[in-house]
Amino acid sequence: MPQPIIFAVPKGRILEEALPLLARAGILPEPAFGDDKSRALKFSTNHEDLSLIRVRAFDVATFVAHGAAQIGIVGSDVIDEFDYSELYAPVDLNIGHCRISVAEPAEMAETDDPRAWSHVRVATKYPNLTRKHFAKRGVQAECVKLNGAMEIAPALGLSSRIVDLVSSGKTLKENGLVEVEVLAEVSARLIVNRAAFKTNAAVGNLVAAFREAVGAAA
Repeated sequence: MPQPIIFAVPKGRILEEALPLLARAGILPEPAFGDDKSRALKFSTNHEDLSLIRVRAFDVATFVAHGAAQIGIVGSDVIDEFDYSELYAPVDLNIGHCRISVAEPAEMAETDDPRAWSHVRVATKYPNLTRKHFAKRGVQAECVKLNGAMEIAPALGLSSRIVDLVSSGKTLKENGLVEVEVLAEVSARLIVNRAAFKTNAAVGNLVAAFREAVGAAA
């Protein structure tokens, strides 16, 4: 009997784009999987030995790194933030495109020059990624960890700048902020648990299926 596989997929921005890709890779989840109103976390598929779980993006990496799930989809921002040695990211899925940027109030940006920074205080859910980026430039980064609502931090005096994911930039604009520096371009990646990849042939077959699916979509 084949070893059961748990496939972790993030809620939110990547999920909708991932559904067609899953289908091209031969994975058809039960209808409730794509329903935002469903409170279920685990879903069956057209493969008896393959189930999907729908969790927060940061938790996808944790489940796969610790072997609770064998394979998953997550943004490269999450991979860079956690840098789990147990994770292997063999396929860029070419979906979920956005960027991680530094943003600050528009009036501040009018006279600010990022090249002159020696110390920055930022609110972010990416403290590790942020510190590593600024360390390469010789800038000391003081990070205030938030899990959401970053855009309100400057207005409340928590920090003068934020580091967050940016797609259209609409949320920044609505909160009087502008991008002043891009830390990284982001896309969704297929990730696998290294041990599972070595010991379970079905995981390798899924990686091959997604490589083919991405090529077909190009």
